[in-house]
Amino acid sequence: PAVSFVIPPNPESGHPAYSTVAALERFVMQLVTKAKANPAIWSKSAILVTTDEGGGYYDSGYVQILDFFGDGTRVPLIAISPFAKRGYVDHTYYDHASVLKFIEYNWRLTVLSEESRDNLPNPEMTAADPYVPANRPAVGDLLNLFRF
Repeated sequence: PAVSFVIPPNPESGHPAYSTVAALERFVMQLVTKAKANPAIWSKSAILVTTDEGGGYYDSGYVQILDFFGDGTRVPLIAISPFAKRGYVDHTYYDHASVLKFIEYNWRLTVLSEESRDNLPNPEMTAADPYVPANRPAVGDLLNLFRF
């Protein structure tokens, strides 16, 4: 399929109550190893690794008021791909809707609705405050992570 969501079983999920970060890392490594073993698949793949929430850990990062749900703590996102910028750390404001924006951009799809987060503009960041979008509310589309 063009897009797949892979959810690890609970013992490998990285959730603090019943898993470890090391277990999640092993799960991801197995997935990446399988993708890289098939050059036809790997040559056009982007594996986006993220978590569903912050795991209860404290986060001092800026949180936008995006909609009536608000936004939560930051969660990690790692892009693994032949197109990913190696060793790159991006401070653009992203959230889970960023994955959807990336899919919509890549396959030239329309947004889900006028009110959905995937319809928000990409953030305009400034040198004075690289963590807070000047045009908030705004959510990035992950394109900064890649060299296409």
